[in-house]
Amino acid sequence: MASQEIEALVQALSRLPGLGPRSARRAVLHLLKRREVAMAPLLRALEAVNESLTTCSICGNVDTADPCAVCTDMRRDPRMLCVVEEVADLWALDRSRLFPGRFHVLGGRLSALEGIRPEDLAIDSLIRRIAEGGIDEVVLAMNATLEGQTTAHYIADRIAQYPVRLTQLAHGLPVGGELDYLDEGTLAQALRARRPIS
Repeated sequence: MASQEIEALVQALSRLPGLGPRSARRAVLHLLKRREVAMAPLLRALEAVNESLTTCSICGNVDTADPCAVCTDMRRDPRMLCVVEEVADLWALDRSRLFPGRFHVLGGRLSALEGIRPEDLAIDSLIRRIAEGGIDEVVLAMNATLEGQTTAHYIADRIAQYPVRLTQLAHGLPVGGELDYLDEGTLAQALRARRPIS
C-alpha cells in the first residue's frame, strides 16, 4: 500500500499520453529506487521548464525563449515555411533534420464537429507572415485526415493571391496517421516527395 502522495504521483503520471496506471506505477517505482540519479534531475528539469516555458510569438512553437530556437537558428532558410497543426508535428519534422526552413504552428485543425473555426487557429498570423514577403515556398504539412486536408485546402485558398510556391507532403503518409507517430524514414520520404497543390 503506497502513501497518498505516491498514489497522487502515480495518478498524475497515468494521465500522460502513452502511460496507463500500470506503466505509471512502474515509472514511479523506478524513480523511487533511483531518487538521486533519476528523481532529483527530473524534478530540476520540470521546475526549470515550468518557470521559463513560453510560446514563440513568431511560429507558435513551445520553448523556453521567445523567439524560439527554431526561429533564431540562422542556418535555416527563411524563404521556406512549413505549416503544421501542432507543436508535436513541428518536433517530429524537425527531428528528421530534412526540412531546412522555418515553421508555423496552427494550434489545431478545422473541425465542424468540434466547433474549431479558422479564427480559432493561427491562420491570420500565417497570412501576415506570408504577406510580409521573403517566403518563396509554403509546405502544408497537415495530418492525412479529413480535417487536416480540409485545413490545407482552406489555407491554400487564403494564400492563393500571394506569389509563393505552395506544396504539401506526399500522400505516402498513412491515411488517418499523425506526424508525431511516424518514423524518420516515412517523414523523409514524404518531405522529399512533396508536390504542388493544384
